[in-house]
Amino acid sequence: MQFNQATDYAFRVVLYLASLPPGEIVSAQAIASREQIPMRFLQKIMRSLVKAGLILSHRGVAGGFSLAKAPGEISLLNVVEVMEGPVCINRCFIDEDYCTKNWAGRCPVHQALAGIQSTMIRELGRHNFADLVKPK
Repeated sequence: MQFNQATDYAFRVVLYLASLPPGEIVSAQAIASREQIPMRFLQKIMRSLVKAGLILSHRGVAGGFSLAKAPGEISLLNVVEVMEGPVCINRCFIDEDYCTKNWAGRCPVHQALAGIQSTMIRELGRHNFADLVKPK
């Protein structure tokens, strides 16, 4: 499993905004430059993050973006779900009919992957951006 490039960029954006004083507004150009994200790609990512309620968009001359929530209220899981949808490591978790053997509920691989998926979701949810910006 691999997160797509948009998710990686979204992690960078949220991490950067989380590192700023609460409520600080930063222009898209500044974010793109600082995080080395192509502007066209950044605009698409920001639309998704704003729509999901993780980022606020501020219009006007002094406009830009800020976090919509405290960094401790935004987890890696939140960002992954905005950018990629629900975490699902095998298609039989979407719909058991994908299993051509009709064995999804009894399959030992399905059962093992269900545990792995649960662990992944729990761990992504456990790591929030307040913790991630703390100096080590």
